[in-house]
Amino acid sequence: MFRTIFALSALAAGLVSSGAFAAPTTDNAPRVVRAADTGGILVAQDGNLDIYYDARGNRVIVDADTGKVIAIQPPQTRLDRRALRRETRLRELGRAPEGDDRYYLDDPEDMARFRRKQLEEEGRVIPPPVDEYDPYGDNSVEAYPPAPQDDGNYDDNYPDAPQPAKPGTIKRQPLNEASIDPAQPETPADQAALPPKAGDKTTVAPALSLGARQDVAALQVLLDRGGASPGVIDGRFGSNVDKALAAYNQITGANLRSTDAVAIQAALAQSGGDAFANYTITAEDAAGPYVASIPEDYSQKAQLDRMGYTSVTEALAERFHMDENYLKALNPEVDFNRPGTIIKVANFGRLVSTPVARIVADKDKKEVFAYDAGGKLVAAYPATIGSSDTPSPSGIHTVSRVALDPNYTYNPSINFKQGQNDKVLTIPPGPNGPVGSVWIALDKPTYGIHGTPDPSKIGKTESHGCVRLTNWDARELAKLVSPGVTVEFVGGPSADNLAQQ
Repeated sequence: MFRTIFALSALAAGLVSSGAFAAPTTDNAPRVVRAADTGGILVAQDGNLDIYYDARGNRVIVDADTGKVIAIQPPQTRLDRRALRRETRLRELGRAPEGDDRYYLDDPEDMARFRRKQLEEEGRVIPPPVDEYDPYGDNSVEAYPPAPQDDGNYDDNYPDAPQPAKPGTIKRQPLNEASIDPAQPETPADQAALPPKAGDKTTVAPALSLGARQDVAALQVLLDRGGASPGVIDGRFGSNVDKALAAYNQITGANLRSTDAVAIQAALAQSGGDAFANYTITAEDAAGPYVASIPEDYSQKAQLDRMGYTSVTEALAERFHMDENYLKALNPEVDFNRPGTIIKVANFGRLVSTPVARIVADKDKKEVFAYDAGGKLVAAYPATIGSSDTPSPSGIHTVSRVALDPNYTYNPSINFKQGQNDKVLTIPPGPNGPVGSVWIALDKPTYGIHGTPDPSKIGKTESHGCVRLTNWDARELAKLVSPGVTVEFVGGPSADNLAQQ
């Protein structure tokens, strides 16, 4: 009897237990939990759970009310409660189980671990050795491909130019400004479009185009077309633009204002079209020849064969009356060394052709004015005219001769002393020489009107007593004058007054 009663009691207990597991979960029922990242416990709301299986066979337990993942049970540990508790404990301690390559999106530590592993596999971040770890430094190392090794097969004189198959087959001739006539774009759409991107791109610093405006550059192009040179076309307002605008109005009889965009566009349309045009880089442009660099010391300059351009961009910028940095900013990601590349350049039009009978060099305005035989202003150029230490002459002088692409003779006993050079030196010709590519000699020895290797500094620096223009302005003026043309210096200090003192 006692044995029968015991068997019935055990059966009843089993039935009660089975009913408890089959019934809906109550507040007192056991809940599935896992450790939270903050140290708290995630509990399913009212025991309402959804169970899913991912592509790896993991059992994913989700709170049906909040949608939050409560637990993830890998297949091999789903029935091994001790292994699951051990894995959970390791994660609480910040250590992943050995050989574990699973990363759970709801676990920030897992995602950080996954990102570190991904970077290591890509070779972008290399963890530092343990014994060299610096807690106060940046211990990550950017892993970039190694720089190309120098094989010693390049020519030091031409680092920026691609090497032609047969050296010496293409010879760069001196620029002839009078022959420059930029091709007009075929359609207005082409005018506004930037040139196509090329392979090896020219890197342009963001600061190059900072402050430069295309509408200002368009105004500068218009002024240049009218014979009122703004100096370099760089897209920036300044004293050179103000002086050129005043001269433009005097030359043309107009009353143009720098803020009148409609009038500027109308004047551009009447004088040659859009302010910019497309230009295709030729094989001659890319071949040069170019020099690696121009030394500052005159004795080193004298050892060069020619004071040539140092790059394609420098040569093209001067040809199109532009600042070199502005040319680069106007043509981002362009390979200037590749023949056939199309670039955007200033369409400055044709040069002044009216002969000049009189020149006035205004020291105070830092500007040169050129008049025809009837006294009409035909051209104006920003200029650097002497300095307080080495002022220019005063009074009226005349042009004695004109030399294109001249040598420069340095004589410290007559003019000035450069560095430690105390001997007479002959510096070869070239646009980067001390007098640029033009020398208009005056009847006063050692004085003249000439070009410059630094066109962007015209009107903003000082000279050693001469009148300094951009190379293209000096070349234009040289074609308009002849021996006997008068040059009058007005305003400012003079070399004669300094000599009397």
